[in-house]
Formats: sequence, structure tokens, C-alpha cells
Amino acid sequence: MTTADMGTGLGPGTDTGLDTDSGLGPGAAPEARTSSPAPAPTPAPLPVRDIPARPPRRGPADPVKTLMHQHRTLCERAVDPMEIAAGLEAHGVTDRTAARFRHRDVFSLAEELYARVPRAEAPPPAVPAPGPVRRGRAARVALHLLPGAVCAATAAAVAAAGHAPTPVPFASADGPSPRLVQTAVAVAGAGLVLLALRLCVRHGPLRARYPIARSAGLWTCWLAGYALGGDWLLRQLLAGGPDLPPTRSQLATASALALTCAVVPAAWCAHWFAGRARRGLADSRCLTAFASGVRPLLLIATAMQLAALLALWAAADAAGGTGAVGDGGGAGAVAAASALGALLFLARLLARHGFPAAAATGPAAAVALEAAALACVLAARLPGLEPLSRPVELAVTHLGPSVVPAVACALSALGLLLYALGALTGASAHAPAPDAAPAPVPAEADRP
Repeated sequence: MTTADMGTGLGPGTDTGLDTDSGLGPGAAPEARTSSPAPAPTPAPLPVRDIPARPPRRGPADPVKTLMHQHRTLCERAVDPMEIAAGLEAHGVTDRTAARFRHRDVFSLAEELYARVPRAEAPPPAVPAPGPVRRGRAARVALHLLPGAVCAATAAAVAAAGHAPTPVPFASADGPSPRLVQTAVAVAGAGLVLLALRLCVRHGPLRARYPIARSAGLWTCWLAGYALGGDWLLRQLLAGGPDLPPTRSQLATASALALTCAVVPAAWCAHWFAGRARRGLADSRCLTAFASGVRPLLLIATAMQLAALLALWAAADAAGGTGAVGDGGGAGAVAAASALGALLFLARLLARHGFPAAAATGPAAAVALEAAALACVLAARLPGLEPLSRPVELAVTHLGPSVVPAVACALSALGLLLYALGALTGASAHAPAPDAAPAPVPAEADRP
């Protein structure tokens, strides 16, 4: 063994593990040595860091919060969700509007507002003394009795003036005749009756919630005047007249007395309807159920008013035997007075519950029909326009002159009744008067 062999530790017979035939010997090419590279080392894992979560996207603003700020006063003073629903309906919020606030109807929206807004602490109401309340109620009853009493006194005075002999100082030709005295008494009495009626509609259950157009008073005066003397005027126009002055009194005193005395039952029926509707509003849990419960109340109130008017007309007509009142007229006069009474009652009921435009439209339509009948008779006197008066002549010939006001007032009353069945069944018609203006929306209201 040589020194080289001892230095390497490899003798001649030592297996080096290198095969010269495989090209890995000392004489192998460099390319052969690098043909199988060693696997790359696995990189060390990076340290885990706390990655902050992405902030959530801001959603849309709370729409109910905006509505809550707009009607905060209403929500704070409400005693139940139905009162809030009535106030929202009065401000124009419908079921379609409530759907934009993710609610199925106005009542569901009102329930959320009632739950989210705290109630305002109101001082306990003072207990009223029983004496002033009773005196005030008695005063209102006496006030509503006043038109009928004044009308009855006027009718008696007119009848007495017609039968009274002419006083001696006025026996000359220049002295006033009994007919002139009757006219003066009737005009003065009519003015007093109108004044009493004005007082009745400004106080008590017949008081309007909002101001009514001045034209509504003119339409009512026309209807009252036509009820007094319209039948006589229509007869005179059809006969080629009128002949003035009339030979005898042609005022429908029984109808006038029945209508003025009907103010008392009208006030009671309006009060009964309003009280029952408010009670139903407090007990209902759904606006649909409330509406279905109010419709029968409206029909019952109208029927009670018609029944009272018919009874009063029969009593006034029966008093004709005394000479104070009594104009007869048959079924036509009864129908005309009943239709006029129903029309005025429904118009006043709509005005009482916040619908002044409809309250003025109904009487205006009746006035237009009555005026059209008179105008057709007058226009038929012109050459070539004779056919205009034939419908009126046929109706008067077969049914009497009272058919004109009966049809005019009945059609208008029916229209008002159909309108009231939809308008007075809403919760806003029976809620307290809404505030003048809603509270302004603060800038923070749109933030979630």
C-alpha cells in the first residue's frame, strides 16, 4: 500500500461506488455531473400578521327614522297606533307609501312609530265641574231648537197677518194691505231663521272642521228658497206667468217647518256617528276592519235622520188644520223635503269631518239641476226652442211640480252618500285636527 493509498483511505480493492461506464468517473464530462440537480430547499413560511377586516359598507338610511322626525309631535301625543295611522293618512301617507318604508300598510308603519317614539308626559287633565258641562249641553240643545221655534213663530205670524182685519189708520188706499204685511213678516222671519241656522252650524256637532267656501251658503239659501216657493214659481212659468202678486200664500210652510226642526235630530245623528266612529277607531287593529265598521254607521245615521225628518213633516202637515201651517203637496212634497234634508245632512257631515269641497259640491249640483229646469221652461218661450220644456212639462203633469227638487236633491244626496262611504271610512276623518305643519327634518335623520 502506497502512501497515496493510505492518505485517501482507498486501496486498490476499495469500491468507490463510481462506475466509470456510467460517465461519473474522473474523466466524466461536466454536463454529466449536473444532469440531476438536487431539489431546491423549501422556503421558510412567512410570519402570520393580523390583517384588519374590511369595514362593512354603509347601508341605506333608515327611512322610518326620517318619518319619525317629521311626525314626532303626532307620535308623542298619540295614545295608540290608530291615532298615528289617522294622522299619517291625513298627511297623505297611503299603503303604497308605507311599502316604501318596508311595511305592508299604514297601520303596520304606525305601530313601529308608536313603539319607537317615547310618549310625551302630559299633565293630568283637570276634572271639569259637572255644573258648567250640563249648562253648556243645555245651551247647545236650546240653540239647535231655535231655528224650528223661530220658523213656527214666523208661520203663525204670517197666518195671523193674513186673517187680521186692516187697522183703521191704514184703511186708505195708501195703507199697507194684509198681503204686504204677510210678506214683510215672512221676510223678517226668514232672516231670523237664517241667523239661527248660522249659529247652529258654528257650534256643536254640526260645526265644520275647516272653513267652507262662501258659495256653499249661497247654494243652501237657493235650496231653501226653492223649497219654500219653487213649486209655485214652476207652475207659473209653465202657465205663461208668473202673476205677481200671488192671490194667496204659496209658501211651503210644512216643508220649511220640518226642515228647520230637523236640525235637532241632525245634530244628534252627527254626534252619534262621530262618537261611534271614534270608539271603533280606538278598538280596531286594522284600517280595513275600521272602514268596514264605519260604513254601516253612516248608513244608520242617514236613515235615522230621514226617519226623523219624515215624522216632523207629518207633524207639521197635520198642524195645517189650525191654520198656522199646511201646504199639502202629497208624496211629491214629502219626497222633495226628505231629499233636501238628506242632502244638507250629508253635506254638513262631510264638512264636519274635513271635506269642505265635497260639502259645497253636493248642494251646488242640486242648484244647477233646479236652475236648469227653470231655464228650460223660460228658454222654450223663444221661437224654435219649444222642445226644451217638454221633459219638464211631462214630469210636472204626471208627478207634480215637486218632482224637480226631489230629483235634483235626491241625485245630489246619492252622490254625496257614495262619496261619504269612501271618505268617512278613513281614519283621518275621525282623528283630531292635524298640526299646522310637520316638524322639519334634521340633518342627522338620514344617518343609519
